Amino acid sequence: MKLLRDILYKVAIRSVLGLTDRDISNIAYDSRKVQENNLFVAIKGTVNDGHQYIEKAIEKGAVAVVHEDALETNHKGVVYIQVDNSAKALALMASNYFDHPSHTLNLIGITGTNGKTTVASLLYDLFKVAGYKVGLISTVKISVHDQAYPATHTTPDSIVINHYLKLMNDVGVEFCFMEVSSHGIDQFRTEGLLFKGGIFTNLSHDHLDYHKTFAAYRDVKKSFFDQLPKTAFALINQDDKNGQIMVQNSNAKLYTYSLKNYSDYRVDILENQFKGLLLKINGSDIWTRLIGAFNAYNLAAIFGCADILGMESNEVLRLMSNLESVSGRFEFFVTDSNITVIIDYAHTPDALKNILLTINEIRTKNETLITVFGCGGDRDKTKRSKMGYIASALSDKVIFTSDNPRSEDPETIISEIEQGVEAQNYNKINSITNRDQALKTACQLATSKDIILVAGKGHETYQEIHGERTHFSDFEVTQNYLKQLQK
Repeated sequence: MKLLRDILYKVAIRSVLGLTDRDISNIAYDSRKVQENNLFVAIKGTVNDGHQYIEKAIEKGAVAVVHEDALETNHKGVVYIQVDNSAKALALMASNYFDHPSHTLNLIGITGTNGKTTVASLLYDLFKVAGYKVGLISTVKISVHDQAYPATHTTPDSIVINHYLKLMNDVGVEFCFMEVSSHGIDQFRTEGLLFKGGIFTNLSHDHLDYHKTFAAYRDVKKSFFDQLPKTAFALINQDDKNGQIMVQNSNAKLYTYSLKNYSDYRVDILENQFKGLLLKINGSDIWTRLIGAFNAYNLAAIFGCADILGMESNEVLRLMSNLESVSGRFEFFVTDSNITVIIDYAHTPDALKNILLTINEIRTKNETLITVFGCGGDRDKTKRSKMGYIASALSDKVIFTSDNPRSEDPETIISEIEQGVEAQNYNKINSITNRDQALKTACQLATSKDIILVAGKGHETYQEIHGERTHFSDFEVTQNYLKQLQK
């Protein structure tokens, strides 16, 4: 229980009807989850408007309502608080309700188009092995030191974030590494959190279904760094042209990392193999199990962050050499018949290009590179043809298939992917709507020494079609078909 007046601390309030000197048992913005003595927050979402569910919330026991729009009816005994922005208010109230848990640990936010999950997850692994109590909030999972919880969003809602940060406080977590998505920033999910630092990985084409323009997408990312306090640090990718834009108005202390330009944390690739990378980081050599130039950037960010947070450089390098790839991020296995299968979450043009360039740089060209991928439904349509162009240009054979079509027709999505294929690459293409059959076909086409890249879903263990999720793992399906073919 917490007093309503304390929960409302620092919220921009227009008006209050009723007394705020009353106990609140919890906060909810989903009317289906409201219980007795709850505070209900009516948020205007992209699909639903919470104002339509105020009456239902009160019926279920809400004793206070936060809203933006003026209301026609008021219930006796219910406190009504009108605010400028309900989503922003929710984040501030969640922080207040859970006693500002971000203030008592070192919270590091990682944002960018690609690399967020890898950087956050490997920083968590690194600090945990180093002996610290650590937390993680990522696309793959949420971890409170040794306890793991399932993740549903890249950046959860503000109640979930503060709930887990409070659990981290309770067990003495010192550092928490958190993915910060553009949706999360734009929807104020990170409002009221105190970040010790922010890391910028890169910026490329994504989420234009939501942000409409690249400039809007970039500026949302930039706003995260705008809000960092003077006591925080900002670590940016110096090789990305948007890096300096991110920190134009930031008060945080600036650090940089790179592979090409001068920076505080400079990395050179000495060897790049399927077995791993040999790197030189600030003059010291390190062998790592991760693969590709994109992971060299991720490791530069990890090294820089650990150094800024006070870990001894040689110890960081020693621990980094034992880091393993994150689930669904360039995760690969080699069959008994010497077929290499790579599973990767690449679902943007830039990510797919980076994966394929890495494979082509390492391979001998005496084998066939077979790429299987699709594009998600109800998401940015403008990237589909671009990904079709990239896959067909950089692969020997390509199978276009379903990803998570959601409410869209999967065949329509595939036809939009096909529009990016140039005439000279038509003979490389095969389109198979059923993802299971697409993977089976790829396995049947592969012979000894060939490479199969399955992109788009990575760690996901489901496929979403017409709003229904069914179990589906690229790793499991591909591995099972290849085992059957070897018998």
